Amino acid sequence: MAVFQMTNNTHTCIHVHSHWQLGKLIALYDDNSITIDGDTAVSFTEDVLKRFESYGWHTQYVADGDNDIESIAKAIEAAKAVTDKPSIIKIKTTIGYGSLLQGEEKVHGAPLGADDIKQVKEKFGFNPDESYVVPDEVYELYSARAAHGAQAEAEWNALYAKYTEAFPAEAAELARRLAGKLPENWESALPRFTPADAAVATRKLSEGVLTSLADVIPELLGGSADLTGSNLTRWKKAVDFQAPSTGLGEYSGRYFRYGVREHAMFAIMNGLAAYGANIIPYGGTFLNFLTYGWGAARLSALSHLRVLYVMTHDSIGLGEDGPTHQPIETLILTRATPNMLTFRPADGNETSGTYLVALENADRPSVIALSRQNLPQLEGSSVEAVRKGGYVLQDAEDAKVILVATGSEVSLAVDAAKVLAGEGIPARVVSMPVTELFDEQPEEYRKSVFPAGTPVVSIEALGVYGWEKYAHASVGMETFGASGPAKDIYKKFNITVDATVAKAKAVVDYYNKAGYVPELGLKF
Repeated sequence: MAVFQMTNNTHTCIHVHSHWQLGKLIALYDDNSITIDGDTAVSFTEDVLKRFESYGWHTQYVADGDNDIESIAKAIEAAKAVTDKPSIIKIKTTIGYGSLLQGEEKVHGAPLGADDIKQVKEKFGFNPDESYVVPDEVYELYSARAAHGAQAEAEWNALYAKYTEAFPAEAAELARRLAGKLPENWESALPRFTPADAAVATRKLSEGVLTSLADVIPELLGGSADLTGSNLTRWKKAVDFQAPSTGLGEYSGRYFRYGVREHAMFAIMNGLAAYGANIIPYGGTFLNFLTYGWGAARLSALSHLRVLYVMTHDSIGLGEDGPTHQPIETLILTRATPNMLTFRPADGNETSGTYLVALENADRPSVIALSRQNLPQLEGSSVEAVRKGGYVLQDAEDAKVILVATGSEVSLAVDAAKVLAGEGIPARVVSMPVTELFDEQPEEYRKSVFPAGTPVVSIEALGVYGWEKYAHASVGMETFGASGPAKDIYKKFNITVDATVAKAKAVVDYYNKAGYVPELGLKF
């Protein structure tokens, strides 16, 4: 049962709740006709129950929510009896009931004055001269409830003990999940790759990881916002979560068809993660559509929830869909958000490593940015290296410049380093799949990756803002993208091997003349 306001997210959520026929969902709508701006008449005149009825909800109305507690209780019982659709009970109330300001927006956020508090106490039979007093009958009521709860818990524990004896394997699985632990040795299911393996898009590699983990981690629940075939989020043997009466799936299904409802998908994933029992939800859409539901994604981080955002089509490399779909600023936002991990893996090993680390981090969400285009399997990459956030992928003796890149641009950095080596400029290549974890490494490790005195050039086919923390110069985006084949778009915006080589040579030359290389990422 939930109490909620009529925010925009409710519109997308109520669609899918009725489609899934969630008969155990009961919403209490507190209709006090007030918003912070004043009477709801200034901005909100729809018939809420008609809207919910059109979505397939069971609806009820209680006219006097200030006093008629019996009618509210009866309405809840009636809602419980409806098992094939969710229910909403609209309850008409008066905001600030009893105050001199009742029914006004002023009572929403401002404390009551002393005289008002006094008359409210008198009106409801309290001693106006007492403050912070809890009557004995309240203590008695809650003591009785505590005793009832203790008895219910004791009965449940006794039942669980019998269950453990009768079904030891199932009981052990339940205990594992309630303890928030992952299955033993689950990491062994992660795919691993060598440079001899074929080039594959990281969204496709992600599909392979999810398929490998689906049977190993049964509490992993997935879905997509109407982009399953593009996000590749549905593992091979998945069953859809659907009302059995539809013939489209079962309530035991673990794959959710969210429809074009990014905000609802993110909010529902938060609810699943917050429920407990080690439920691990993930949901897919295009990276640029992450901000459609950003309020809920931000709440994942604020609430310390392990939610996985599987975001494909992660750069201008998505091609012809153009600037409306090409993310530029998106990862700047996610990397700036506290308690959120932002992954952009470069190949198969890093994709497996991304899921390794995302699942290991039980108290923060992960944004997983995946490519549309095929990427080669890289020499030097590893699954476990992702735990460091950034690492030396390929080194060169007496390196004169460091090329640091993420995702699809790591292979570009490798190719640029080869060209630079041929011109007598040895270059180190650093892969940085998740900057937040690199920042958490000991200073000694971070300086071993980016030693003082060596200039750094970053390469990422998204916005360059933020890379000044790690690099002296950047190859990347400073405008919106454009529509066209990926190779043409990369060339148009100078995200190429030739452009990287030219910038690296210019940076090396500049600091050679300056006589020093400024230290990066200093904190005081």
